[in-house]
Amino acid sequence: MSGVRVAVVGGGISGLAAAWFLRQELGPSAQIVVLEKQPVVGGHLRVSEVAGLPVDEGAESLLARRPEAVDLARATGLGDDVVHPASVGAGLWSRGDVVPMPAGTVMGVPADPAGLGGVLTAGEVAAAIARDASPPGLAVDEDVAIGRLVRSRYGDAVADRLVEPLLGGVYAGRADELSLDATVPALGAAVREARTLGEAVAATASAAGPSAPAGPVFAGLAGGVGRLPGAVAAASGADVRTGVTVRSLERTAGGWRLVTGPVPAPVVLEADAVVVATPAAAAARLLATAAPAAAAELGAVEAASMAIVTVALPADGFPVPPSSSGFLVPPVDGRTIKAVTFSSVKWPWLGERAGTDGLVLLRASLGRHGEAQDLQRDDDELVAAALADVRAATGYAGAVADSRVTRWGGALPQYAVGHLDRVARVRAAVDAVPGLAVCGAVYDGVGVAACIGSAREAARRVVAALSEGRVRIES
Repeated sequence: MSGVRVAVVGGGISGLAAAWFLRQELGPSAQIVVLEKQPVVGGHLRVSEVAGLPVDEGAESLLARRPEAVDLARATGLGDDVVHPASVGAGLWSRGDVVPMPAGTVMGVPADPAGLGGVLTAGEVAAAIARDASPPGLAVDEDVAIGRLVRSRYGDAVADRLVEPLLGGVYAGRADELSLDATVPALGAAVREARTLGEAVAATASAAGPSAPAGPVFAGLAGGVGRLPGAVAAASGADVRTGVTVRSLERTAGGWRLVTGPVPAPVVLEADAVVVATPAAAAARLLATAAPAAAAELGAVEAASMAIVTVALPADGFPVPPSSSGFLVPPVDGRTIKAVTFSSVKWPWLGERAGTDGLVLLRASLGRHGEAQDLQRDDDELVAAALADVRAATGYAGAVADSRVTRWGGALPQYAVGHLDRVARVRAAVDAVPGLAVCGAVYDGVGVAACIGSAREAARRVVAALSEGRVRIES
């Protein structure tokens, strides 16, 4: 589409993917400008070295059974580097022991609590079974907090020791506040039809079984998933401008006016259409004038901060070499860390390189919604706290060869009860403004594939508006 200029605000994977999809639809003559306030693009996808080895600072895996991320990696020249994790299990560090993660659960919710003997006491198992079978049964007519639902049907132990650590690993949130329909939509649909929670979980698992694509659930990239943003940016052919903060966004008779640069010397960019691919708080600020109803909804979305402590440990310090992909940690046990990934075990490409140096690379994640104070400690304190938990869980007795602390402030939007309705209201308000679209982790999922999916939809909406000539204000 000759002569068209589209501005994308935000250079994370959502914004870069939107630029790539726009290029596919609009062709080589369109001007696509990506504006990113940080000095580099990529958002929460980034690679840096620990002990001379490339290790992701943010997300390290892609959901292979949802095709958007892997397809985009292949389309942007990284197809030969798509890899899959080792076929090793994961664990749960509960009550002082690391035990295998129970099978047959949906986001930690079991179909049959009888199989939880390795995690729960016999009394807790019996109570969960009896409680779910008791009347009045399930009565879920609208969205509920998944943790509260599990507590009502299975008791606190299942919620605290299984659901909390799994949801915390994905959303850095609290199960008693997170939406059932937004976090596990298939289970949300099933509970409205079933008599017990166990029946709903079984129905969810059964429905997913035959339709699930064959092959590994997850994928990664040799060298780190953080390589993906650079590849997408290059393949998009967009004019990517870093260190640029968009201060305001407003409609004009011909399209859009974006004001950037320092307040004393503003720089104006005119565009025919705009994609806002920023976190919720920034999007709320930018949309305050153009789409005030959407801005109000986005401004109410809370976010969790977290930190990732990556350490390189001499392998001979472990009494038993790590052989799993890692373990989750129930917050109820009062530990500092919420999860550990043995990256050099999980990813063979990294394990081969780390093994040559006699090292184990692991990542420990810290922080949940409402616990930002725990992240105020300096880097050395966070490393020491994480290592103390790792020692307690694994018996590690060696030193630290190298470490890195990455802090992600406000990184994970919280999908509170009613989140899907909120997103629908945001999109309705945005759709009423031709030539405007939004995408990112706040809308359809926090994973990389979900973000790319939302970017594709945003690009589609913009292209449709441009094609139909609906971007200008009628005089």
